[in-house]
Amino acid sequence: MNPNPHQAPLSGVRILDMATVLAAPFSATLCGDMGAEVVKLELPTGGDPLRGLTPVHEGHPLFWKTANRGKKGISLDVRKPGGRALFLKLIAGFDVLVENFRTGTLDAWGLDIGTLHEANPRLIVLRLTGFGQTGPYARRPGFARIFEAMSGFTHLTGEPGGPPQHMNYPLGDVVAGLFGAFAISTALAERNALPPRQQRGAEIDLSATEAMSRLLDPLAAEYRIGGVVRERTGSRATYTAPSNVFRAADGVWLTLVGTGGLIFARICRAMGRDDLLADARFADNAARIRHLEALDRSIADWCASLPFDDLSIRLDREEVPYSKVYSIADLQADPHMQARGAFIDLPDEQFGSVPGPAPVPRFVGRQGVRPSATGPRNGQHNGEVYGALGVGETELAALREGGVI
Repeated sequence: MNPNPHQAPLSGVRILDMATVLAAPFSATLCGDMGAEVVKLELPTGGDPLRGLTPVHEGHPLFWKTANRGKKGISLDVRKPGGRALFLKLIAGFDVLVENFRTGTLDAWGLDIGTLHEANPRLIVLRLTGFGQTGPYARRPGFARIFEAMSGFTHLTGEPGGPPQHMNYPLGDVVAGLFGAFAISTALAERNALPPRQQRGAEIDLSATEAMSRLLDPLAAEYRIGGVVRERTGSRATYTAPSNVFRAADGVWLTLVGTGGLIFARICRAMGRDDLLADARFADNAARIRHLEALDRSIADWCASLPFDDLSIRLDREEVPYSKVYSIADLQADPHMQARGAFIDLPDEQFGSVPGPAPVPRFVGRQGVRPSATGPRNGQHNGEVYGALGVGETELAALREGGVI
């Protein structure tokens, strides 16, 4: 049966996101991009650090607005008896709970997995922490740079002989978030494949450090079998050659990749250097890696002799994989990205709209999901969400008075 072109892939799935900062909430946001209904739960007093992370413009948190796009916002203090009772009533109507508190925190609040499944046996629980639910580091705090450093990723980043470096963005968080969205989708597929009476939600233990380490596929084998600890090499790759960042005569930086003999031959033709093809030092990838310095020097000299536009003409003609190193301004101005609609406008109360990346991936023949708005105000949808549970205005007022919502 063909899917309904007007229905998003995760339409009908309901996710309660009670996590903070970025990694776990990003998992829920990605599912929201695919059509899931996501409700964001915060403490009544606020305090999510993401609201204070830059960019903040005129007092309005742009990071929060974009990272939590499309979500409804409610407030609830689950640590209070009335809040816990309301939470268990609320969770009965959700498919997924997303949390990132230190291991054992929900248990201490009386919201252990047994209690959650008693309230909703079909509930999938994603627990995203720095180091997982078990092991000696289970209760350690952590942020993106901790995950990046401990996973081995940061060790590879930087110039030879220089200090390891982090990029100016919390990569470890968003990578963990990707694994979280994958885990949610996998758990939904497993649960929904069973007859309704047999459906029981999974408890998912996701370590952000392990998620980062999972990206580095061959490094463990390279070390154990070959005795090699891969080191920092700047922008140069040591697994395929040529592959580096070069500077054009007009100061524009470009990245160029020549994986495989055919692509290397195209680069030589673009350079007008057929002699390099006959050079035994560059006969195959292994040889090119052994003579990286000489090969990169030849390419760097050629790039430095021409402005970027002239290099582009020659590289395009030979179908060489390359790109200018884009800034976000370059990316949004690129005609291909514009033609694809790679950025969308998110409706926003303060700014009218805020730009953000379009949902990824696209399902051919299906209408794409457009998030309804930027991230919500704290408790913005309390009346709607709790009203659907039968909580009236008088009870809501009492809950507000007691600091429960």
